[in-house]
Amino acid sequence: MRTVDDLGAEVVVPRPVRRIVSLVPSITEALATDVPDLLVGATQWCTRPAELAVTRVRGTKNPDLAAVRGLTPDLVVANQEENRELDVRRLREAGVAVWVTRIETVPQALASLARLYDEALGLPEPAWLAQARACWDGPPPAPRGRVAVPVWRDPWLVVGPRTYTGDLLRRLGWSNAYDAGADRYPTVGLAELDSPDLDLVLLPDEPYAFTADDGPEAFTRVPTRLVSGRHLTWYGPAMVEAHQVLSR
Repeated sequence: MRTVDDLGAEVVVPRPVRRIVSLVPSITEALATDVPDLLVGATQWCTRPAELAVTRVRGTKNPDLAAVRGLTPDLVVANQEENRELDVRRLREAGVAVWVTRIETVPQALASLARLYDEALGLPEPAWLAQARACWDGPPPAPRGRVAVPVWRDPWLVVGPRTYTGDLLRRLGWSNAYDAGADRYPTVGLAELDSPDLDLVLLPDEPYAFTADDGPEAFTRVPTRLVSGRHLTWYGPAMVEAHQVLSR
């Protein structure tokens, strides 16, 4: 089967697909939910489901390419933001089929995942994808205020423009205070973050693991809320739960 991934690269995939390696934690969760027998490899950051028992191929930014090749996958699934173009290129040069997703908005996530299942894998649409489409297709609620989402501290990095997280928040009624500029994850000073100009700071548990004792104590003027990083950044089955939880 000849098809084209989200970046326009031709990918030749056998039918049926019998062996998949996923380098994207959220997509790993989706595949492990729907076709666990086809998933043979994943990164160490692929933490869902908890009982996932496949060969680990190191991290998203430094996958063990020899281990990936050794699993003889019919398809490797990657993501433009999560994974390095160099690793994708080296796998392709070694004859491995790699499908790269590009996801910067909620609609892109829905469309990209639908294409992955249909065109790349030749699988029926999963039930969670139809549920996610129904959740997120409606109009956004009334404006709720300005929000910032740090993803690291010391230095403080926040979610910026052209990100899936920013679009998700916008569809929940929140305005991302850093939804402008060239840098998708800009560095900001704590004094700027802890500002009365903001209505809320969301502190996720990944990639930096903010906790009740590590994060909220830095803010004296703006309210904070600890949230699941999976709800903010994972596309896949998490999209349904994210809408239910974050809408509240």
